[in-house]
Amino acid sequence: MDAPSSSGPRIRAGLFEVDLGSGQLHKSGRQVQLQEQPFRVLAMLLEHPGEVVTREELQARLWPAHTFVSFDEGINTAIRKLRVAFGDSADNPRFIETVPRRGYRFVAPVCDVIAEPAQPSDGIAARSAAKLPKTKHPSVWRWILAASAAALLVVLVSVAYLGRSHAHAKSTAQKRVMLAVLPFQNMSADPAQDYFSDGLTEETITDLGQLSPEHLGVIARTSAMAYKHTNKTITQIGHELDVEYILEGSVRREGGEARVSAQLIRVSDQTNLWAQNYERNLLDLLQIENELGKAIARQVQISLTPQQEMDLSKMRTLNPDAYDLYLKGRFYWNQRTPAGFWKGIESFKQAIEKDPDYAQAYVGLADCYILLGPNDVLPAKEVYPLAKAAALKALQLDDGLAEAHASLGFLMLLYDWNPAQAEKQFQRAIELDPNYPTAHHWYAYDLAAMKRSDEAVAEIRRAVELDPLSSIINTDAGQILLFARRSDEAIAQCHKAIGLDPEFKQAYWYLALLYQEEGLFDQALDAFLKAPPGFPDSQTAAIRSSGISGIKSYWRQRLAMLEQQAKEHYVSPYAFAVTYALMGDRDRSLENLGKAIDERYPSMVFVQIEPVFDSLRSDPRFAALLHRIRAA
Repeated sequence: MDAPSSSGPRIRAGLFEVDLGSGQLHKSGRQVQLQEQPFRVLAMLLEHPGEVVTREELQARLWPAHTFVSFDEGINTAIRKLRVAFGDSADNPRFIETVPRRGYRFVAPVCDVIAEPAQPSDGIAARSAAKLPKTKHPSVWRWILAASAAALLVVLVSVAYLGRSHAHAKSTAQKRVMLAVLPFQNMSADPAQDYFSDGLTEETITDLGQLSPEHLGVIARTSAMAYKHTNKTITQIGHELDVEYILEGSVRREGGEARVSAQLIRVSDQTNLWAQNYERNLLDLLQIENELGKAIARQVQISLTPQQEMDLSKMRTLNPDAYDLYLKGRFYWNQRTPAGFWKGIESFKQAIEKDPDYAQAYVGLADCYILLGPNDVLPAKEVYPLAKAAALKALQLDDGLAEAHASLGFLMLLYDWNPAQAEKQFQRAIELDPNYPTAHHWYAYDLAAMKRSDEAVAEIRRAVELDPLSSIINTDAGQILLFARRSDEAIAQCHKAIGLDPEFKQAYWYLALLYQEEGLFDQALDAFLKAPPGFPDSQTAAIRSSGISGIKSYWRQRLAMLEQQAKEHYVSPYAFAVTYALMGDRDRSLENLGKAIDERYPSMVFVQIEPVFDSLRSDPRFAALLHRIRAA
């Protein structure tokens, strides 16, 4: 157990202890990861426990005019991270309460903790803490916070100094740092080789994410790829992703050889800490990734355990043709289109033919099959058995693959409809790789299916923190909040997702459902018309009318479109069930839900929490459907 340090004054709130000197938060003796700015907000709230700290006060002290990050964005992010750290809820706050249009208040009872006398070597902050009287008088609190700020400044200066000095590389006081790997530039003459440079970027992110996750966080691929061919500065990227370090590089591939260049840059002063060029055979690419891991660990002051050193020294055998096909498969899978999934399946199968023991290729195959189901490409009962077989084969070959455990967990949730068993797989995936955003993303849905809504929201927010620019994760965060019946937050999240990528249409669908539920019919219709599947302009004009009549017209047109599409290709009965439910046709909605159970449609596991079906809940036939799902 990691005991809290005695570096400064500490405050207890329930199971939590806040160490104002070291800038650390502990729960039951274990450190909870919390970045500097959220901690500073917490310190201000604790300066006046139970009292409102206004937004103006927070802005004046923590976000002065010259600060790069906007105040609204910064304070919202800081409060969100604090709530995640405390496991708190905005709707039912136990620690941090939002006071509308005013500010925030720390509402949990607090008491200060007398630190044990520190040894002389423990430093200035610890020596000061030993002398603190036990009191909650406001004037003394202000003195405590002033002393704490000075102590924290000493700590931060020390950390900055350590980052510049290799003489202190073995310092035991390690703080989790965040790293972004920018897309490797394709320096080959052939633009078609983008899949190779993109794939090498993704593999590097994955490997670094598993290097020392308790000390190093790595921004996920989707957010990193947003900066491909960017003109933004290192400072801008660092602030947008909230990272301390950035790794950038390039790759030139010619035949069976690859030249990889990489450099590590510290965001705070744009210092180039390390750079290296590698010229290797494709067989040695994994060795390059291992050497990158060791070099970055040294530069960001991470002390690897003997086991981590051993893992890095282990060399997996690599068939270069299979690896090339695997990178192609991931390139296609990341396109998130039916055509991309089919191309990915073909590439992964070819990789497996080249190397039947290639566990990652089986995971890629499973992931492609998984996304064919919810995207109405094929019935889930046709593709999910194939996905499950591939995931199980991957685990048979390598039980230490976080991606394989996450994929199997998602299948247990969506196909077996067994969220309790799925949870074990998700927890194992996160244990193996806490930096894998997809595991947190899918686990959020699992928790939602078990009606553990606060945990689900916290989990999807962890995924957003790891992959802040991901359109799908930000959009699905809106759905998780919709499931949790946190409408205001869900609407704000959908707008955020749309702001990130207006062309990613799914967020409009959740936004429209929220507006319709709130009775905001004009806004709902506007969002529905931007959501998939979309209508021709001629039909859109026919739908346009105000209020509830416009919504009714939309659902009639949507039903007609689904009926026409069903004559041409597969359309799930679940899509019809949703449409009939929102049209008020209870009988046909229940009928199609029954058909969706027969087809084992993935979303049926969420029927019990899906607001769309609230109008059916009083019907005994709906209860019978839920029983069928639980018994399946």
